[in-house]
Amino acid sequence: MLTLSNIGITFNAKTPDENTALKNINLHINRGDFITVIGSNGAGKSTLYNVIAGTLKPTTGTILLTAKEGEEPKNITGDAEYKRARYIGRIFQNPLLGTAGKMSLEDNMMICYKKGFKGLKISLNNKMRDYFREQLKVLNMGLENRLNDNVELFSGGQRQALTLLMAVMSKPSLLLLDEHTAALDPTNAAIIMDLTRRFAQEYNLTVMMVTHNMQHALDFGNRLIMMDKGEIISDISGQEKKELTMDSIVELFKKIKVNNDNIMLN
Repeated sequence: MLTLSNIGITFNAKTPDENTALKNINLHINRGDFITVIGSNGAGKSTLYNVIAGTLKPTTGTILLTAKEGEEPKNITGDAEYKRARYIGRIFQNPLLGTAGKMSLEDNMMICYKKGFKGLKISLNNKMRDYFREQLKVLNMGLENRLNDNVELFSGGQRQALTLLMAVMSKPSLLLLDEHTAALDPTNAAIIMDLTRRFAQEYNLTVMMVTHNMQHALDFGNRLIMMDKGEIISDISGQEKKELTMDSIVELFKKIKVNNDNIMLN
């Protein structure tokens, strides 16, 4: 579905401030994968997301995307972020970033619904409003009765739930979740994670989820990727992923890190 080959990115190249943020990233994401991504601060997780989303252009390597099953892979390495947004959705840590606060709920949903329907005229009518209400009922937050309210009036949890719903409605080929519960209180975080699991299963979404919550990394997804110093140091899937525990993740990280450090010293 998405293939990254030999991806590298270096900031301030050939200067005293040169910083290699990603090194030789090779990653294939299968359609329907739910990949959790872990790593310490500075490991390269956000940089990897920025490269996939098109916010940053890699210094080296190529990115191939097969947006729909049966299509030929397309080289999107040079595509701008707005072009990739038709296929790649992204939800950030800040609940305010996924919606337009000064616009009404129905207008936010209309913009989302029209995404990917270039050239088609779709009107906001009573039939469309009824459709939005049905979608919003899934959130169980009473938002189906607030279509005319500006989104800035909603709580952070409500806005993040709405952002998640809108992302699903736009039918992305890949959904990037960038610590999307980190800014929420435990109750709202649990609600968002329950919705994440439900949407991923019901819509067979392909998902990458960066998280600092090790329990979420264990409980969610069919693959776990561990990053360190701009590299993918482990990619665990299948039965091995199911058998992981908190202790085994810590031990695995220590083992790989020690081995890598020894290689660098030799």
